[in-house]
Amino acid sequence: MFRIVDREEMADGTIIMNRIEAPRIAAKAKPGQFVILKANETGERIPLTISDLDREGGTIDVIYMVVGKSTALFKTLGVGDGYQDVIGPLGKPTDIEKLGHVVCVGGGTGTAVLFPITRGFKEAGNRVTSIIGARSKDLLILEDKMRGASDELHVCTDDGSYGTKGFVTEALKDILEKEKVDLVVAIGPVPMMKFVSRLTKEYDVHTLVSLNPIMIDGTGMCGGCRVAVGDETKFACVDGPEFDGHQVDFDNLMQRLRAYEQDEKKSYDEFCAACGDQ
Repeated sequence: MFRIVDREEMADGTIIMNRIEAPRIAAKAKPGQFVILKANETGERIPLTISDLDREGGTIDVIYMVVGKSTALFKTLGVGDGYQDVIGPLGKPTDIEKLGHVVCVGGGTGTAVLFPITRGFKEAGNRVTSIIGARSKDLLILEDKMRGASDELHVCTDDGSYGTKGFVTEALKDILEKEKVDLVVAIGPVPMMKFVSRLTKEYDVHTLVSLNPIMIDGTGMCGGCRVAVGDETKFACVDGPEFDGHQVDFDNLMQRLRAYEQDEKKSYDEFCAACGDQ
């Protein structure tokens, strides 16, 4: 069992942080890599990117939004409880090097994925400008951590309840028009990554995105996480999860992500009903 040693609820309990004892994973994991978690014997395998780690303490942090049955089940786990399986680190780590000016753009829970990458680029000697966004103030996460990992931080909310009113793409466009940018890293909802990549292509700025398609085994065998990148089919679990944003077929990705929407909703509703009856 992989024991939960700390837990935090964010965004009115819709986003949860679990700090998990996993010393062998913590010893090897690098920014951009992920783990696959399973709560119990009959549970679903869920991929989550490592949002932070403590090598000496032997722990990793994962942050997830409660959107379906499995994440609702995860939410029932408290400090002292544990996951049956935590497998990783998986995927290719972010290629972090000194490039110059790096802009890191995070949306929603994508900010959790972005944080260790942002910190890595800052520690490598880059000037790092970060932009984080959410629909409203209560859905923003890791603002303080992102501020500490950045030379400059811009905060955007769709409704204007905090920071600058508007989308992260508007803040990014303002930076691209005024300054030289050597790399953009964008992680968040698929539509956000799509429009960030479309924008940076106009300015000819290399852009990395992190994809989280439907995934089962995480070793490249099932093919469930296939994504169209340029003229090739890639597997996010072994070829990614990061890809050139200018080459990703985001429309195809969104279509595949919607494949089981009705089944997922039914499963979630049945789980919540059963919990309510107990």
